[in-house]
Amino acid sequence: MEIRNLITFVRIAEVQSFSKTAEQLGYSQSAVTMQIKQLESELHRQLFERIGKQVKLTQAGERLLPYALDILNSVRKAENIIQEPEEIRGKLRIGTCESYIISVLPDIIMDFSLQCPHVEISTHTALVQDLFHMLQQNDIDLLYFLDQKRNFPEWVKVWERPEKIFFVASADSPLAGEKQISIERLLQEPLYLTEKGISYRYALDQSLAARGYELHPVWEVGNTDVITRFLLKNKGISFLPEYVVGDYIRDGKLAVLNTECEEIHMWSQLVYHKNKYVTPQMNQFIETMLKHMHGTSTTN
Repeated sequence: MEIRNLITFVRIAEVQSFSKTAEQLGYSQSAVTMQIKQLESELHRQLFERIGKQVKLTQAGERLLPYALDILNSVRKAENIIQEPEEIRGKLRIGTCESYIISVLPDIIMDFSLQCPHVEISTHTALVQDLFHMLQQNDIDLLYFLDQKRNFPEWVKVWERPEKIFFVASADSPLAGEKQISIERLLQEPLYLTEKGISYRYALDQSLAARGYELHPVWEVGNTDVITRFLLKNKGISFLPEYVVGDYIRDGKLAVLNTECEEIHMWSQLVYHKNKYVTPQMNQFIETMLKHMHGTSTTN
């Protein structure tokens, strides 16, 4: 059983396409087909079903996949042990939200880039459901997202932590010192909110709608840095995660508003697909992120 055939098998399982696998691995499509035929001949089982343009694992293929991943991971570990240390190269694709790119990821990526200067990093932002689909289709390697706590059998969850989301305004706002601010009073202020459909904004909309209220923001914008600028100028209020505004709150420039609104619970979560071959750059990024997030809960 050749390692290259297992690599091809795992990549087809990831991307669900013989042609895309050939393109990514630098083979002709006929070479990819031949490698799978060799593997199927050795195992005396059909590993893929091809109906039209759809490629799916057979039951035998599904049974083989976790063992193939274990073999490839063991080979990679063996190579790391017996070879001189080599610089990690390749690409790393991270699916995430814009607020993480602005507030959380820069320090992590800066640290990671110092350790792996030859890795090309790309970040891809979208709504959470679209990011889920990208992970499923192997269009991203890692998914770092904010949403309600989610667990799916096809994911490996590396890390998670709860995030505080709250109404916030300038420390100079007259609302900053009030207690149990009513929803009616909040809605009298200019609202600067993230776009509809973003996890915590959607949860807020649903919570207030259940009580008969509808939000009419002055501006909806995906960039939380822009929203923060308006808050610092005391132009209104917003509803944002602590990781976006925490530094300004600690510096006394912004204040968390004490409201009668129901608490919104969200979780930061880092996952990858269970069928994904974990590359050295994925491993290194995970280690770097966990170092930055030390003291938080982890899930294997």
